[in-house]
Amino acid sequence: MENKTILVTGAIGFIGSNLVLKLLKKQISISVVGIDNMNDYYDVSIKEWRLKEIDKEIVNHPGSTWTFVKGSISDKTLINKIFEQYKPDIVINLAAQAGVRYSITNPDAYIESNLIGFYNILETCRHSYDNGAKGVEHLVYASSSSVYGSNKKVPYSTEDKVDNPVSLYAATKKSNELMAHAYSKLYNIPSTGLRFFTVYGPAGRPDMAYFGFTNKLIKGETIEIFNYGNCNRDFTYIDDIVEGIIKVMQKPPQKKIGEDGLPLPPYAIYNIGNNHPENLLDFVTILQEELVRAGVLPEDYDFESHKKLVPMQPGDVPVTYADTSALERDFGFKPSTSLREGLRKFAEWYKEYYLK
Repeated sequence: MENKTILVTGAIGFIGSNLVLKLLKKQISISVVGIDNMNDYYDVSIKEWRLKEIDKEIVNHPGSTWTFVKGSISDKTLINKIFEQYKPDIVINLAAQAGVRYSITNPDAYIESNLIGFYNILETCRHSYDNGAKGVEHLVYASSSSVYGSNKKVPYSTEDKVDNPVSLYAATKKSNELMAHAYSKLYNIPSTGLRFFTVYGPAGRPDMAYFGFTNKLIKGETIEIFNYGNCNRDFTYIDDIVEGIIKVMQKPPQKKIGEDGLPLPPYAIYNIGNNHPENLLDFVTILQEELVRAGVLPEDYDFESHKKLVPMQPGDVPVTYADTSALERDFGFKPSTSLREGLRKFAEWYKEYYLK
C-alpha cells in the first residue's frame, strides 16, 4: 500500500474510522481520503469524537496525508469531483444506511445511500479507466450477514443461495453484491464484497444491542431480549474486522479471460465473522460482568429485575453464524478476539467516554 491513495467512504462510521486509524498507524507513506455525511441516525458526538481521534493520529505520521470531505455518496457531482481530484488506487465503500429495524420505517434512506450511493461509486470506478488511465485497482465494499435472511443451513457459506431477504436493509446489501458483479463483468473492475457479522467494540453504533443495553442499564431501565433469548449471534470485534479488510484490500481478484475470449468477472465475496455464535443470554451475562468490572455499574446491581424476554422483532433472524473457511484459505486470517475480551474493551471505553 506504499504511496497508494485510498478512498474510504463512511470514513467516520464505526468500521470506517477504525480502518482509517489502522491505515495511518501502519507507518507507511499513504494518502487516505475519507467521505462521510455525518448524519444524525445516531449520536453525532460519537462521530465527532472519532474524527478527532483521526486528526490526532495523523500528526504522528508526517509521511501520510488525511483528507476529510463532508458529504454523501448519493451526491454524484461530489463523488465525481473526489475521483477526479484524488484518483484513488483503492476504494473501500463502507458508507451505507445501517440497521434492520430502521429500514422498516425509513426506507428512503436505504435507497438513497445503499443503492444510489453505491451506483455512484461503481460508475466512478468504471470511468476511472477512461482514456487509458490506470484506474481503480480494487473496490472493496461492505455487505452484511443480513443477506442470509432466514437461511436454515448453518454455518452460513458464501456458496449458499441468498434470495430471501427479510428486511429492506438486507435487500439493498444483496443488491450491492449483484451490482458489483455486473460492473466487474462489464468493465473488468476487481471488486470484493465483505459480509460482516455483528460488529461490536469501543465507540461503536449506539443502536447496536450491547450499546443500547448499557445505556438502559445505566438509567435503571429494562432491557428487552428478543426471541425470549433464543438468538445466537456471531459477534465480531472491530479490530478483527479492520484486520480482515486490510488483508483483503491488498489482494484484488485477478483479471482473467474466459474460454469465450471475454473477461471473467474479477469478483469475490467473503464472510468476516467470529465463526463462533454466542447465545444472547450468555452475551448479556458477559456484558453485565464486564460493566461491573469496569465500574460502569455497581457490584450490587440487580440485573434480573432489569431484563425482559420478548418475541422476535420483524426483520430479525434467530441465528447468524459465519463460515470463514474461504477467508482463511485465501488470506490466512480468521477473527480471534473472544467476546469477553471485546466487551471488556467496550466497557472500559464506555466508562472513559461517558463517566469520566
